Amino acid sequence: MTQPKTPRPAIRQSDYQRLSEFRYLIRRFLEFSQVQAEDAGLTPRQHQALLAIKGYPGGGPVTVGDLAERLRIRHHSAVELVNRLGEAGLVARDQDKDDHRRVLLRLTERADDCLADLSAAHLDELSRIEPMLRRLLDRSQD
Repeated sequence: MTQPKTPRPAIRQSDYQRLSEFRYLIRRFLEFSQVQAEDAGLTPRQHQALLAIKGYPGGGPVTVGDLAERLRIRHHSAVELVNRLGEAGLVARDQDKDDHRRVLLRLTERADDCLADLSAAHLDELSRIEPMLRRLLDRSQD
């Protein structure tokens, strides 16, 4: 038996414009990020991985499974990514002292330096688009 469809709220032209502008700003930021990563000698996915490891919620240890979840990729893809990061001298693997089956990831000093430079540029760019994002997210202006 099919559930009755919940009536959707009326969508105004201003809603479409806000959504369109939001997606535009996201794309613009992602394009900026891609160029910055490539200029630093990284792929965008490698940059995302370094940031996911460094910025993991709670600052706790990160496993390959955690990384896969944060990047929304399959576990085997995260393993391949970590392998490439390891070969590039950006990520080290440590065996968990409490559970020897778990492998914990940490950034190398080289990765920390690279990520700090990238993050400074990203925070600067984010500060440029923040006012536009705030206006879009403030629904009281309608």
